[in-house]
Amino acid sequence: MSTDGLYQRGVQARLFGGGILVLWEEQLLGKIIWVGIGGAVGAILRYSVSGYVQSQIKIGTFPLGTLAVNVLGCFLLGFLSQVVAGSGRLPSEGALFLLVGMLGAFTTFSTFSKEAVDLLTHGQITAALVDIAVHVVLGLTAVGGGYELGRVLQR
Repeated sequence: MSTDGLYQRGVQARLFGGGILVLWEEQLLGKIIWVGIGGAVGAILRYSVSGYVQSQIKIGTFPLGTLAVNVLGCFLLGFLSQVVAGSGRLPSEGALFLLVGMLGAFTTFSTFSKEAVDLLTHGQITAALVDIAVHVVLGLTAVGGGYELGRVLQR
């Protein structure tokens, strides 16, 4: 099918480097935009809240600002998932903006924690423990690998 036919069906075609054709349906593109806008808001909030908490409360070098946004994000994701999103009072675009975009950028730890709790509450204890272990091990490994790569590149 030609790209003309795709456009006629409401699909936008974009060519990216290397001649890779990526297709976005208009509905999917709208969802991505909502997530992106929420992500921008969440990133700004994370930077602001984390920086504020860190500047106001000093406990040595402990990253209290990060802990604050992670715990707050976990609370908000659980609360909003249960109270707002689960009730149908929030349109899907609002859930994408708030839960996926904003809270996802505010803290990815909230999503990880909610998914682990969901596994546990559904009796999938082994899956939850594997999920937790893999996230922690891969997260620490990635940070260590990033530090090491940065150290090597700075030589």
